[in-house]
Amino acid sequence: IDRSRRFLDTLEATRLQRGLDNITTLELDLDAEGPPAVAADGAWARWVFAFVKHPRDLLARVGGALKRGGVLVVHEYFDYATWRVAPRSPEIEEFVRVVIESWRADGGEPDIGLDLPIWLGELGFATKSLHPIIDVVPASNFVWQWPTAFIQVGLRRLVDLGHLTADRALAISEALAASEAAPHTLMVTPAVLEIIAVRQ
Repeated sequence: IDRSRRFLDTLEATRLQRGLDNITTLELDLDAEGPPAVAADGAWARWVFAFVKHPRDLLARVGGALKRGGVLVVHEYFDYATWRVAPRSPEIEEFVRVVIESWRADGGEPDIGLDLPIWLGELGFATKSLHPIIDVVPASNFVWQWPTAFIQVGLRRLVDLGHLTADRALAISEALAASEAAPHTLMVTPAVLEIIAVRQ
């Protein structure tokens, strides 16, 4: 389930390439609609609740789509501001700050992982596991690629939305390139909380 046809098309192409016939894609805005009425054995969500305007309502609807004993696995940020590079870069930290501000201005919550365990308990789930995921990697590590790709795309989006000037975006892009080229630089990724819970 995704509201982006582009991502679903990519999944469909991969599904066909691998010969998988047990995947059905649904284009839905989860702020407006819940998941289909099923009695699912499990559900998995990564970076979904942080982007919707009514995450607790969505969590309740997901719970309603799970059968008793159904497992929910969630990966959501719980401290987005951990994202930085070492040595520290004021430009990269500016980018992270502006992303957080723009996200909240649009009704999302980048640190939603702090709320989810409480809501799960209130909604009749038993939390089985809470596990933080943070990577600290050099530029040679593949994990470096997704944050840097996000920065490049994000800079254009933040300029288009009026959250950054083109000059500031260029300065941030140049700082990222300098960090990547410098020896011994490390990327610290935004802190994700993995939650595994069972519907009672």
